[in-house]
Amino acid sequence: MSAVASVAGPASDKDPLRVRYGAVRARSLELLAPLSAEDACVQSMPDASPAKWHLAHTTWFFETFVLERHAPQFQAHHAQFRVLFNSYYNGVGAQHPRAARGLLTRPGLAEVIAYRDAVDTRIDRLLDSAADDVRALIRLGLEHEQQHQELLLMDIKHLLGQNPLAPAYTSGTPHGSAAAACVWREHAGGAIEVGHAGDGFAFDNEGPRHRAWLTPYALASRLVSNREYLAFVNAGGYGDATLWLADGWSLAQREAWRAPLYWREIDGAWFEFTLHGLQALDLDQPVCHVSHYEADAYAQWAGARLPTEFEWEAAAATPPAGSMRSSLQPCATRGGDGFDDLHDAVWQWTRSAYLPYPGFKPAPGAVGEYNGKFMSGQMVLRGSCCATAAGHARRTYRNFFYPHQRWAFSGVRLARDL
Repeated sequence: MSAVASVAGPASDKDPLRVRYGAVRARSLELLAPLSAEDACVQSMPDASPAKWHLAHTTWFFETFVLERHAPQFQAHHAQFRVLFNSYYNGVGAQHPRAARGLLTRPGLAEVIAYRDAVDTRIDRLLDSAADDVRALIRLGLEHEQQHQELLLMDIKHLLGQNPLAPAYTSGTPHGSAAAACVWREHAGGAIEVGHAGDGFAFDNEGPRHRAWLTPYALASRLVSNREYLAFVNAGGYGDATLWLADGWSLAQREAWRAPLYWREIDGAWFEFTLHGLQALDLDQPVCHVSHYEADAYAQWAGARLPTEFEWEAAAATPPAGSMRSSLQPCATRGGDGFDDLHDAVWQWTRSAYLPYPGFKPAPGAVGEYNGKFMSGQMVLRGSCCATAAGHARRTYRNFFYPHQRWAFSGVRLARDL
């Protein structure tokens, strides 16, 4: 299948895939631990999903795409779960309306966890004799679940952010390092190779690898900080139509945007709602939770622009080294090839539309709906963020959101022409 690299090798008690399966599935439950059953059931907006639904949907993926097709004498855990926890796979059948996922008080959280346990037991049994194509599907399911772990944190933050009590998801106070001086790193342009080279796992939208042409450009050595973005706010950036794309200006006026999503002005001082609760705005940290429209308007105000996704990929020539920092903690500024925070802080908006690469073909069957059918009307983000699962940061990773969406951990790195 084009979506994954094959996971080969005999199954055993030390089978790396079996070990990884257990670790990824356990991590989802760890993310659930700070939440009450009420927290886990509520949906704060149509774009978000309840934590309980994320737990069930990622289990549905293994039951539907792996067990149903490859387990001997398959029987569904619950016949209606096939509809309730299908997200958008039209090839599989009907789906419960996305905006109504928060109305699913039944099955309860305990029943969803029991569903996970039952499917995990069956996957473990299947791994004893799974062929390479089945193991590849399981690997895809784990990558999919890790994406949902990030979504779960995005959705929980949005949910708690609607509460006047500003409750914290996790304890502690984030402490980050001061922003480094910003330097423009120049790139000569020319012909480059972009896309996944074929080593290790990649999603199908990261290929095929192909040649692209870049004109000379410069990329900022670090991300735009809260301090710099606050200057844009104070200068009236949200009230200057000349800076904004037309659709963005209309939306910002209609929804009365005046600052990033989780910023709060209280008695003349700025605060930011975080997963640690309401905190004084840390001016040295990268600005986060801005839409593509806001990122583009800021770039115009700063006399720059957003990079293309291929400019970003060319600059990120060296993959991130070492393990990812622990989730939810602010990123310590670190350099790599002259760039700070290419990974682990915030996803970085590009000016590139989310489109298929030359020669791209979705995988056959319902699994092919994973990425390909969303290649319309969305914009590409590159890098990774503080909530991204370990191992998902790579320079060819293509994240994508609609230009108006703000609840992702998304920020800004500037570019300019030479």
